[in-house]
Amino acid sequence: MYVKNIYTAHIPFMKILLFFTHKAKKLNNSIIMKNFQLIILLFFTFLYGETTMPTPLNNNNNADDFVPQWAKKAVWYQIFPERFCNGDTSNDPDITTLKGSWPHDYTSPWQVHPWTSDWYRLRPYEKKNGKDIWFNIQRRRYGGDLQGIINKLDYLSDLGINAIYLNPIFESPSLHKYDGATYHHVDPNFGPDPEGDRKIIASEIPDDKTTWKWTAADKLFLKLVKLVHERGIRIIIDGVFNHMGINSWPFKDVVKNQKNSKYKDWFTIKSWDDSTAGTRLSYEGWFGVAELPELREDENGIVAGPKKYIFDITQRWMDPDGNGNPADGIDGWRLDVAFCIKHPFWKDWRKHVKMLNPQAYITAEIVDPIPVIVDYLKGDEFDAVMNYNYLFACSEFFFDQKTAISVTKFDKLLADLRSAFPECVSYVQQNLHSSHDTQRMASHLINRDKYKIRNWVDTFDKWKGSNPEYNTGKPSEDEIRILKLTTIFQFTYLGAPYIYYGDEAGMWGANDPDCRKPMVWDELQFEDEVFLPDQTKRKVSLNVSVNKDILNHYKKLIKIRKDNEALMLGDFKTLLTDNKNNIYAFSRNYESTDVIVIINNSEVPADITVPAEGQEYVDLLNGGIFTAVEGRLKINTDYKWGRILLKK
Repeated sequence: MYVKNIYTAHIPFMKILLFFTHKAKKLNNSIIMKNFQLIILLFFTFLYGETTMPTPLNNNNNADDFVPQWAKKAVWYQIFPERFCNGDTSNDPDITTLKGSWPHDYTSPWQVHPWTSDWYRLRPYEKKNGKDIWFNIQRRRYGGDLQGIINKLDYLSDLGINAIYLNPIFESPSLHKYDGATYHHVDPNFGPDPEGDRKIIASEIPDDKTTWKWTAADKLFLKLVKLVHERGIRIIIDGVFNHMGINSWPFKDVVKNQKNSKYKDWFTIKSWDDSTAGTRLSYEGWFGVAELPELREDENGIVAGPKKYIFDITQRWMDPDGNGNPADGIDGWRLDVAFCIKHPFWKDWRKHVKMLNPQAYITAEIVDPIPVIVDYLKGDEFDAVMNYNYLFACSEFFFDQKTAISVTKFDKLLADLRSAFPECVSYVQQNLHSSHDTQRMASHLINRDKYKIRNWVDTFDKWKGSNPEYNTGKPSEDEIRILKLTTIFQFTYLGAPYIYYGDEAGMWGANDPDCRKPMVWDELQFEDEVFLPDQTKRKVSLNVSVNKDILNHYKKLIKIRKDNEALMLGDFKTLLTDNKNNIYAFSRNYESTDVIVIINNSEVPADITVPAEGQEYVDLLNGGIFTAVEGRLKINTDYKWGRILLKK
């Protein structure tokens, strides 16, 4: 629920209360915490009545529950803006907008790539440069934009999701936009007036927020925020604070003015252009990537200049009108390569974020084992992470066959994850099976047993379509059945289900760049996938279209989850780990609602018996009513399938 009708005259008082609440929380004094929360609630009740009272810092008044409460009920949907929907062809990029991005070819023939074209087929304009598919895919732009997302809000509402994560939206020359030119403006080609926006941007002093203006693209993004909020959907954006791009205004000033640049301390400069010394400008790039100059850090994290800029843009997007009311701003952040930035910075930044909006959600990309992640999730940095360890465990249990782990091992891996962090964290972890940095779920299934995704660094390149051993084809019906079983678990397990755009429509694709194909839309007619990466033709062409069966399966699971609080807020209890028959069962209980979930991960139907506290259960997934006898529920479950049983 958003704070409504809060007059600016009351903002200072509200912020004082929030400040002392935060201090009490930091001291872990639950009595002080509860008293200050009560004061806040009474204050707003007195002023506005019950209907306008803001959401409490924690709905359960538990000082140990530091996560935003709405995030426990989130069903996440990740959108890669350039590849989701082209809603406005008038703002499509031209070749000049690619300058500064890999592979740095601005002279070869170029055009906006046809949305519905065969992914691996080199178009006539691409063949003229004589380069391979991997060179040309990086030059492609399909024209996805903010208007496209707005046009598809009915689709997202019908799907049932209630939380959106957007990959970077800020000005950048690349297709992925992790090489930001700025953090305080949306990319002009995502908005309705690219030329006008660039003139506005050029008129500003970029490190002086008093000179910042709102471009047409900025305003369209704020419109998107308003529209999703009206639909009951939250929205977070990518914060890429570890590095900027070579097109960024501070880095361009360093290139131009060298040692005389006012921003020279923003980056780690190894050498300057010096004809006498025979040196050229050299600097630290993210993992050695020259296109991504890293912002400099000291023992406290990102240094003062860029830190102030990051804090300023954080406030800009969380409180656009500056009135202290977070309703018109974003609902949180996803933080790129967060493990590359030292802890003190994140601790300071979290205080800033939570002061702006106590119910803001902070999640981070940290692809590491539990011992590394623990320090980020103690309540003073992040609320959650993209739960790659969940993905690792699920892939080894559901996907792998020859190298699959046992039910007992799977249960232990999950228990280790739940016990590693404060209890509240487990409810808001983003449980994903695909992202823009992995092979898609369907392709992972096709290539199961080949390479362990848990061995992230060693196997990352092996999941790519450039690997001749990787199958870039389409999933079979048997593989789709496993996909559906895995999502049954995903939507009934503890944590927030996370959908990478297009997975719900059955899209497939190898690791980056193949996981970033244009979204399949039912109203579009796509070319069959005929070509392989080496430009030879497949023996059988692959039809590209929305898989309605998978889509309806997702819709059903989302509705089941949202209709039953036990699946969002309930506890978790293992009921059965049957290694011999590959059966897993667990319960989710919340207040008076009890749900039993049965997962048959075997190749045959099975009669399964689980303990049951109730007498009658209705199957929310398949239909039917079942009766327990003497505290035992015996039920047949089809192969590679599940049951979601609600106690009547």
